[in-house]
Amino acid sequence: MTPNAPVHVHLVAGGFPRGSAAGHDIDYARLRLLELLQGSGRATTTVAPDFRDIEEWLPKSDVLVSYVAGPFPDGEQSKALASWLDAGGRWLALHGTSGGKAVPLPDDRPGRTMAKLAHHEVLGAFFMNHPPIRKFKVDVADRDHPLTKGLPEAFDVMDELYLIELTAPEETQVLLTTADLSADDPAPRAFGFTYDEDVSVGEDGRTRAVGYVREHGRGAVAYFALGHCHTPSTNIQPFVDESVAADKQTPLEFRGPWETDAFERLLHNAIDWGLDAQGSD
Repeated sequence: MTPNAPVHVHLVAGGFPRGSAAGHDIDYARLRLLELLQGSGRATTTVAPDFRDIEEWLPKSDVLVSYVAGPFPDGEQSKALASWLDAGGRWLALHGTSGGKAVPLPDDRPGRTMAKLAHHEVLGAFFMNHPPIRKFKVDVADRDHPLTKGLPEAFDVMDELYLIELTAPEETQVLLTTADLSADDPAPRAFGFTYDEDVSVGEDGRTRAVGYVREHGRGAVAYFALGHCHTPSTNIQPFVDESVAADKQTPLEFRGPWETDAFERLLHNAIDWGLDAQGSD
């Protein structure tokens, strides 16, 4: 790369169906991420609402950033992503990127479950469900990594606490964890999506990953499950945990982690992590 040449970043921020908010303040998240990228002074950025044309943009991009609620790369797009990562690309994936497609339960049972798809293998995480928005403690498992520099040993956050399965745990360096959920009933089965077994919990029966980095050939993926936000017009949360509101009424406007110093630091670090790797080529 030419010295001082801008790093090209492709930002995917959107909901499903295409152009919808899907229960999130996508506009706010998109704007905050664009501000961070612009503030770096090193990035030039293109933006898309989903992965529909990702195969066009990957060859032109050094870094991919995604904040989505529903959109996901299909099988061919996931292959393209894997090849791009192997060649040295870096993917900063946030919040709903570990989601995807909800399907009906078998045997005509009521409810839906999440389907594990090709992009989960590339990303390294599969979203199962989350309990109502709640306050929980995040522990920083490795404070020496560039992605976590400047973070305290632990911090509190109000957010959707994602239950995620690591799809390649032996290749994954866990950076953020939480132990603030019961192993017996981490998410009410009538809330959100159904799953047969809680495979998000570690061997100790308590600890769950909420952030990690995973090498992928010459490139890497960093995923952080934090990041929910909504407005009165985009909210679909039926209620929240009493740790957020004593009456369990959902706040009309919620920006939770985005208004914390820890998440701000994490995002700054993550943007630098992506840009620095390309600048050293």
